[in-house]
Amino acid sequence: MRVRLPLLRTSWAWRLGAPAAAAAARLPRGASAGPGPRRAMAFYRTEERGQPHSPGYRLFFKNVAGHYISPFHDIPLKADSEEENGIPTKRARNDEYELQNLFNMVVEVPRWTNAKMEIATEEPLNPIKQDVKDGKLRYVANIFPHKGYIWNYGALPQTWEDPHRKDKSTDCCGDNDPIDVCEIGSKVLSRGDVVHVKILGILALIDQGETDWKLIAINVNDPEASKFHDIEDVKKYKPGYLEATLNWFRFYKIPEGKPENQFAFNGEFKNKAFALEVIKSTHECWKALLMEKCAGGAINCTNVQVCDSPFHCSQEEARSLVESLSFSLNKGSNEEDQVWHFLGK
Repeated sequence: MRVRLPLLRTSWAWRLGAPAAAAAARLPRGASAGPGPRRAMAFYRTEERGQPHSPGYRLFFKNVAGHYISPFHDIPLKADSEEENGIPTKRARNDEYELQNLFNMVVEVPRWTNAKMEIATEEPLNPIKQDVKDGKLRYVANIFPHKGYIWNYGALPQTWEDPHRKDKSTDCCGDNDPIDVCEIGSKVLSRGDVVHVKILGILALIDQGETDWKLIAINVNDPEASKFHDIEDVKKYKPGYLEATLNWFRFYKIPEGKPENQFAFNGEFKNKAFALEVIKSTHECWKALLMEKCAGGAINCTNVQVCDSPFHCSQEEARSLVESLSFSLNKGSNEEDQVWHFLGK
């Protein structure tokens, strides 16, 4: 159900994701957690403020109890994590290995759309916003034969690519963001969805001297998800997709007058095992950030559920933060690029 008010739009939808520790026990009466260990359901709420396609647009997140949360800091990294959710669950032994590779993904950009949406890492509670550069909203160009983003694009919560920490494998520091995810399933997801994904591999984009990892993953509830276990399965069952992904990231800034992007490992996609180590490292960096053990710069670490963090705030403080913000009534202007750019060799 979506309720529309002049400045505030709320949307309730069943989201695939790990529930918050405090909220999981308060599912609405009669709500089902769903069958099977891969279908733990969480009732996330997204709340729009401001007008879409405007600089003031924000998409805030709430947990099952209706309290504001940060999608960057308060949604657990691991799906069905006993340790992080505090919810004891019984699983068959043959499920354990698969569950080690289940992560929550926050969807920022649905496939085939152009608006460059992102978690606002420098704002309280980190809502999703549209990126702005030189006073203009950013849209990715359509480079033939593609339309917009060619996957559902988003990020893993509770990860951070530390801009002061040099990666041993790329010899470059991080890009100061959560780690990015390209979800390759058959469904077009919605902005603000939180879905369980299986990690399949990773690509190391080098953007202006910074490491910008791109995870390749698939929604566990995709009809074909059972076929995919590692990067080789993408080559087998979705031939051409990885090549298209490499070219998309290589060329997408050229219509802006910028040079081609570069990659570590000569553009080779690394496998799942490599990707999981990168995720582990970025999660450790995030923990250091939240515990104020490293310099976070302008990153806003306000959170509601990481109780040991010095940046922890109460539910009432979180609500006051959101309600204190002002949002423009002006209608946005959709400037999506509706033409194809043909790039010569």
